[in-house]
Amino acid sequence: MAARKSKTDPQILEIPPQKMAVVQGKGAPDKVFPEFMPALYGSVYTLKFDLKKQGLPTFKVSGLRARYPDAHLVPKDKWTMIMGLPIPEDTTSLPQKVPSTTVKLETWEYGTVAQILHLGSYEQEGPTVERLHRFIEESGYAIAGIHEEEYLTSPDAKVPKTIIRYQIRKKQ
Repeated sequence: MAARKSKTDPQILEIPPQKMAVVQGKGAPDKVFPEFMPALYGSVYTLKFDLKKQGLPTFKVSGLRARYPDAHLVPKDKWTMIMGLPIPEDTTSLPQKVPSTTVKLETWEYGTVAQILHLGSYEQEGPTVERLHRFIEESGYAIAGIHEEEYLTSPDAKVPKTIIRYQIRKKQ
């Protein structure tokens, strides 16, 4: 693997499995995110502060991750979105803060991934995704998992920063 020249160059790396607090929704992201984020963040922050109250080790709430298993197959208003936040590995249950939305525990598998940092609006991701796809192909790999994004900034940041990621496997 060649060294990256800049932060926005694609890269291949290994990521261990990650325990996640997860909610799932269907529809356009601008409609789904506001509906489900209070449940997800409420659950994770309550977990964090409950640990702190008990004098147990706590954790940093990191960037939101979202998986889009059918974004390339259906119109945007029908997308399935699986949104998650990393939580400690030893978590066995999650507080539920919004009765209408269940926050579940899942372990997201990763292994070998290819990822790229996208700078700019979500609507402008197309060329960045195409660049990552080309990099995967030219590196002798194939996509082996669904499209995932990790949001490093808020959507209203001057320049949003998003990691676009795919699980990959060596071509036969």
